[in-house]
Amino acid sequence: MRSWKQPLLLLTGVGISNLGAWVYFIALNLIVLEMTQSPFAVSVLYMLVPLAALCANFWSGTVIDRTDTRRLMILLDALRAVVVFSLAFIDSLALIYVLVFLLNIASSVFESASLVYMTKLVPSGDRQRFNAMKNFVQSAGFILGPAIAGLLFMIGSPTLAIQLNALALLVSVGILALLPTLYTARDVVEVFSVRMIIEDWKTVVRFASTKRYVTLVYSLFCVMTIFMSGLDSLEASFATQVLDFSESRYGFLVSVAGAGIIAGSIINATFSARMTLPFLISFGAVMTPIGYLVFAFSESFVVASVGFFLLTFALSFANTGFLSFYQNNVPTDLMGRFSGVISVAESVLIISLTFGIGLLAEFVGIRSTYVAFSLAFLLVGLITIRVVLERSRRSLYDTASFEEAS
Repeated sequence: MRSWKQPLLLLTGVGISNLGAWVYFIALNLIVLEMTQSPFAVSVLYMLVPLAALCANFWSGTVIDRTDTRRLMILLDALRAVVVFSLAFIDSLALIYVLVFLLNIASSVFESASLVYMTKLVPSGDRQRFNAMKNFVQSAGFILGPAIAGLLFMIGSPTLAIQLNALALLVSVGILALLPTLYTARDVVEVFSVRMIIEDWKTVVRFASTKRYVTLVYSLFCVMTIFMSGLDSLEASFATQVLDFSESRYGFLVSVAGAGIIAGSIINATFSARMTLPFLISFGAVMTPIGYLVFAFSESFVVASVGFFLLTFALSFANTGFLSFYQNNVPTDLMGRFSGVISVAESVLIISLTFGIGLLAEFVGIRSTYVAFSLAFLLVGLITIRVVLERSRRSLYDTASFEEAS
């Protein structure tokens, strides 16, 4: 348990930050809706998330790989606390959008920095279990966040919820401050510039060209994420308009999804020593789209719930497997730049596919569009199995491989 003291502290800090993000975002939705009475004004808040990630990923890897990630995380959490607290006192919609955009940039950089720090802090043999626990913490935030937000709305107001979220971020700062510094300063200090970003992109391209298999596996996970984002954009419309579920029943369906990823994360954390990375990736890559297909062909609430539970249950396996593979095979001094470059393409494709799926659903029909893209998603899963189970690549799935990459 001593060896897990610091990783558990990190999980606690990141978990509190993640939980607060859910509370703040739900509260902000209500504040914007009350200000404008416009659903479109609320939808803009959601569009700012991938746009901010796209802007941040161009340059964030360059910063992350050259700075003390623990100090950067502390700074970002403190900055987010100040900005979130100020949102409670702003009545200008334009200024709210600007601050939310900056918050999403900070959150994107924080997520990438925390991944690098986690990889350095947690020994390679413990990463699979740690990643499963991280999935559990994130999924708990997914379920508890809206519940806590609702409770705060009952005893106070959305403004109070936002102020308490700022306090939660400060608590996260205090926890992160207890963790060790895992950074060795470079002999030569480089000045941040556009030229540096361009050179870093070239470095990533060279790494990707020499480590083609690693890049392929990580890219397949990104393709999974792209399909899920596109399909999830139709989720509420499918449930309420095609299956004719009430809003409360749809809300329960979302809770079922949260229960699925929690159950999967617990199994992953408990039996991590008995499950190999190829199994985790293969199971998750195929069963996740099958869950979407079950939902796509459902006619009743029970079948829809089975589909939701299955897809999130399997997703927890995919997340744990892909992330552990990534940490084992990408050097930590390149990790921020590598994920940043690929995430730029991922963000562009998410925005494009989400727009395309929405357009097709409008003209072709929601169910037929959902079924077609779920089948395409399943094809990606089958390709992933073939790639992952290549016998000549089995050494890349051993925990010891990270030591060689480092």
